[in-house]
Amino acid sequence: MAQSRESGSRAESSQYFSRDFNTMAAWAELDVLARSPYDLTAPGALSPARIHGYTAHAAGIDLLYATQRVDDAALCALQRLAEESGAIPQFLLMKKGAVLNRIEGYASEERQVLHTACRDIFAPVTPAPEASAQAKAELDKLADFLAALDSGAIVNAAGEPFTDLIQIGIGGSDLGPRALYLALAAYRIAGRRVHFVSNVDPDDAAATLAGLDLARTLVNVVSKSGSTLETMTNEELARKAFAEAGLEPSRHFLAVTGKGSPMDNPARYLRSFYMFDSIGGRYSATSMVGAVMLGFGLGYPQLMEILRGAHAMDLAAEEPDILRNPPLLLALLGIWNHNFLGCETLAILPYSQALVRFTAHLQQCDMESNGKSVTRQGKPLAWKSGPIIWGEPGTNGQHAFYQLIHQGTAIVPAEFIGFRRSQHGRDLLIEQTTSQEKLVANLLAQALALATGQPHENPNRRFAGNRPSAVLLADRLTPYTMGALLALYEAKVVFQGFIWNINSFDQEGVQLGKKLAVRLLAHYAGLRQNPGYSGEATDVLGWALLSAAGMLAE
Repeated sequence: MAQSRESGSRAESSQYFSRDFNTMAAWAELDVLARSPYDLTAPGALSPARIHGYTAHAAGIDLLYATQRVDDAALCALQRLAEESGAIPQFLLMKKGAVLNRIEGYASEERQVLHTACRDIFAPVTPAPEASAQAKAELDKLADFLAALDSGAIVNAAGEPFTDLIQIGIGGSDLGPRALYLALAAYRIAGRRVHFVSNVDPDDAAATLAGLDLARTLVNVVSKSGSTLETMTNEELARKAFAEAGLEPSRHFLAVTGKGSPMDNPARYLRSFYMFDSIGGRYSATSMVGAVMLGFGLGYPQLMEILRGAHAMDLAAEEPDILRNPPLLLALLGIWNHNFLGCETLAILPYSQALVRFTAHLQQCDMESNGKSVTRQGKPLAWKSGPIIWGEPGTNGQHAFYQLIHQGTAIVPAEFIGFRRSQHGRDLLIEQTTSQEKLVANLLAQALALATGQPHENPNRRFAGNRPSAVLLADRLTPYTMGALLALYEAKVVFQGFIWNINSFDQEGVQLGKKLAVRLLAHYAGLRQNPGYSGEATDVLGWALLSAAGMLAE
């Protein structure tokens, strides 16, 4: 039955794989409109009516987009682009388990894309019941483990509770989980801390391990294959530190891995939790990849709130009307700026210090997903795919790179993220305003300044304006809101991939460098085994590069 459903959904999804972006009627319409985009600097262009009217809402998040260079005609054309590309039908097929991670006619991963099933656990009927059941089973395992930690049923050899957890992983096993934990550190359980080791740089692991009481520390190792080079290297460094401290690593180490992988081994790990092939690394923060660490640091109830917020946004993303679907609308505005107005990059600027690593996560989520150059039929793209993503929290960024955003020669669209109230609620009046009011005022002022600009007789003080931005605002950064914000951006990235007709779910571009690194490492191993070894004959370029870098000297 499952196989027949999969083949049916594959046939249904195939109709979209031949819909090339630049052959759609909406593309031609948008191309014409882009020759004279809405002028935000014109008198009356940015009116109170426009500001109040150009808003969208979902899952507690408001999207304000009056400062984008669109009018009703452009929005109608973007609506037609969404319909013509089948963005919403493809999103629904994805949630049902269609095999969308594939390139027709070529070897590819051939996988379902079911990160949404990780949080599609709150209703009796779900689009992908088998995947949702898997997610529930792992959550139940995690709930039992966390309860045992809380009750004292699981303690260290001295009978003491565990106070710290180190997450060892890289890429999607680090960026998303770390961003969520840092964003929600205000909600952490008193007496518990979470730390992260990702870089294969040995100083990263050494610095983290040096500051901890290892006897009261758990280590959560995250690798789907159980063979990720950086992660396995860091795990062995950590195991060595535990052994040198007289501790048995198997009583401290946890595994998040694929079922049956080398890490699925109860002799080496206190507990194993499973991740599945249908969930890509950069979309895995709400799977066990993030859940084990978040459950330890924040508690199971807060973890469930993250999942509830993400699920609410997943449902909002099913809305066909782009004006009532913030993820789809944000995706289309990004396409308008990138493909039709020629903007190469996108700055994501959270006005919340807690979101200090969120842009780094979105950088991976977006650029690894949509940094592609072939269609889902393997043809070279005749249009631009994903933009370069970058950014830092405000207001710090205002004193760093905003000069270029306002007056540089490159137009950089911006997405501002802010909250009406602070997490901790500790604030005070200075000059009749609170710090949070100052923070939000700066955010809104930047959007206004970028849009309207400033004429001036002194050219050095002239601001051209017409620099597009959007504002995402929520009441407060809570676990629910964080889950919704995460899912909003996941859906945005997926929608853009569907419209561009690219596979947003593989990452072939990271493989070549890894393959060549293995070849270079083989030279080190050869020299250690035989001092007279030379790799020049078999790898002339690699050997020359190691030599020029001074890495072959004794």
